[in-house]
Amino acid sequence: MKKANECQNMSEVRAEIDRVDQALVDMLAERWSYVDRAWVFKRSPEEASVPWRNKDVIDKVRARAEKSGMPPEMAEALWRMIIGWGIQYEEERLRDK
Repeated sequence: MKKANECQNMSEVRAEIDRVDQALVDMLAERWSYVDRAWVFKRSPEEASVPWRNKDVIDKVRARAEKSGMPPEMAEALWRMIIGWGIQYEEERLRDK
């Protein structure tokens, strides 16, 4: 693993991007496993979606992005898409059950 400023050429940059992409997919797959589990609990009225949760997640992601040097707007856009997919998935599962 090299830091970006340690890369000496495009080949090294590309190799590191590929490594990060693999790690991102693995982490998103882990996150998705929790989304897949969450809909089971949301069948119960007391565990149903809470309106403040999405804002809380977005606020935390934006703060982490800013701290990590990532544009918060980009992080928010990505997470809104991720959350949207999760909500759609849960709604479909809840409708089918």
